[in-house]
Amino acid sequence: MIKWLLLAVAAFVLYKLITNDGRRKGKNEQRNRESRIASGELVQDPVCKAYVEAESSIKVRDGAAVHHFCSYECRTRFMKKLEEEGRVLPDCEGREKDEE
Repeated sequence: MIKWLLLAVAAFVLYKLITNDGRRKGKNEQRNRESRIASGELVQDPVCKAYVEAESSIKVRDGAAVHHFCSYECRTRFMKKLEEEGRVLPDCEGREKDEE
């Protein structure tokens, strides 16, 4: 009887160690993500709200502001929304799209 009790306790302790390690990893990943966002390494896409690395993102300059996008699709959707509002941003060569 004592063998079964010790085996059950050992199994329970092992289970707790494994599940607690998984929770700890999840918390550490969340902290790492939050610290990368706070340090400026990650920026949020204004269209789909995904976080992307600032260095490898697709950028559009709007005056002093720089918008970062995860894909060309999100950038295109953003530009179309601006056009619907009556604003046109210069393209990468400095010309406006309407002048082409």
